[in-house]
Amino acid sequence: MKRSVLVVAGEVSGDMHAAAVVAELRRRAPETSFWGIGGDHLRAAGMEILHDVREMAVMGLPEVLRRYGFFRRVFAELAAEAARRRPDLVLLVDYPGFNLRFAARAKALGLRVAYFICPQVWAWHRSRIPSMAARIDRLLVLLPFEKPLFDGTGLRADFVGHPLVDAAAAARMEPTPDLPWCGTERVALLPGSRRQEIERILPALLDAAAALRARRPDAGFIVACPSDAIARQVESLAGGARPEGVRVVAGRTRHVLRQARAAWVASGTATLEAALMACPMVVVYRTSPLTWLLGRLLVRVPHIGLVNIVAGREVCPEYIQGAATPDALADALEPLIGDTPERAAMVRGLEEAAARLGPGGAAARAAACLQEEMEHGAP
Repeated sequence: MKRSVLVVAGEVSGDMHAAAVVAELRRRAPETSFWGIGGDHLRAAGMEILHDVREMAVMGLPEVLRRYGFFRRVFAELAAEAARRRPDLVLLVDYPGFNLRFAARAKALGLRVAYFICPQVWAWHRSRIPSMAARIDRLLVLLPFEKPLFDGTGLRADFVGHPLVDAAAAARMEPTPDLPWCGTERVALLPGSRRQEIERILPALLDAAAALRARRPDAGFIVACPSDAIARQVESLAGGARPEGVRVVAGRTRHVLRQARAAWVASGTATLEAALMACPMVVVYRTSPLTWLLGRLLVRVPHIGLVNIVAGREVCPEYIQGAATPDALADALEPLIGDTPERAAMVRGLEEAAARLGPGGAAARAAACLQEEMEHGAP
């Protein structure tokens, strides 16, 4: 039967994870068409892209406010298209500031709504849980501690596991590629995937690389970027100030982490990627002062790095805002390069965190849940 699914993935990571699910759904139901908001991965999976993820990915309240008119226009256009096409399912992927509002509009249109990658209500906004239960028919969560949050709410939540488990396993099976390392002590730099976070985090990482290379001349660095577009942004930001021994590589993040002795990593999902590739890391986070102040008031978790949240303890040190100075970052990472007790202890902690992400097969489990919603979950 020919079916239609509206997908809204407003960030690079959501685009990547949703593409694996869409590919699995297309294998199970070849007549299904997919359309909506996404990027290169969903486009490659055969989705019709109405707005590209590069237009949508912003970070922090000031940046959102500056582009408020744009987001209102996209929201209205997407709602009108949903009303016209009447998809069998609306699949919302992470991106809660936009997607939770769109869930309410889709529900008002009488559409079936599934949500993949749970908003971080465990960190803040637990008050959102009742409204989520009213707007969403099926929630697919990636982290094991998320499912119990919705017990008794009326919202069916399924723990499907994390897609990165399969991606990391596949990367480990691939031949080791030649990467442009400029030293024998290899260090990865992962400054994030959003323009604003890269602008704030990359300069600190480049300065830390220069500080570390001054101490250890054999150190070589690769800035790992998830896409060519982000690599171009990194090249532009670094410009002539890029320290000696730093190269930029796109689309090979897991291989970079696999070959690196240690990494500086922006605080989000990339920390789980590093854990799955057994790469010791220092977690770094910088945002605008206003966004940070609001976060301090609202966030209710003891750690900011997702790897530490999953582990339930500080496996990797965290350097936040003004604490992320070049010397501090170099001091924290240097013991992780050699065969030290600090490195051995961190590798054990990363293995513990990786085990908590569950087995492989997340995309297949997510696709099975979504197929069930399309076939048996009429509004």
